[in-house]
Amino acid sequence: MRVLIQRVSQAAITADGIDRGNIGKGLLVLVGIEEEDTSEDIAWLCAKICNLRVFPDVEGVMNLSLLQEQFELAVVSQFTLHASTKKGNRPSYIRAARPETAIPLYGQFIEELTRLSGKEPVTGVFGANMQVSLVNDGPVTLFIDSKNRE
Repeated sequence: MRVLIQRVSQAAITADGIDRGNIGKGLLVLVGIEEEDTSEDIAWLCAKICNLRVFPDVEGVMNLSLLQEQFELAVVSQFTLHASTKKGNRPSYIRAARPETAIPLYGQFIEELTRLSGKEPVTGVFGANMQVSLVNDGPVTLFIDSKNRE
């Protein structure tokens, strides 16, 4: 499982023309799921996301986590995080999980993030045509792959 995390001052999600919601200061999390992902990947990533010290303290040092500051969350499924561009110019998405695998894992990811953070994130709709707008704060952008824990 891969996530691209962006610290934002605001973000909004629209899916198939329907407003899904917006957040103020917090984290926008793009989630890519592959066939081999498990609930163990979800637990590890959600704990990591909630405890990342990416928010500035009073001295401007990135020392505070989402949990410490009670900032907001937005989560969007994004299979393109598993794109392979090794051959040719058309990305291959063969590593991305099929919907029958990815949809339940995406739901579990949102549930675990909600449980750990204590608040329900604004979410996209799996497989929908989405527009995501954001103001990246910093900018701070982190890429984490649950298969590279060490």
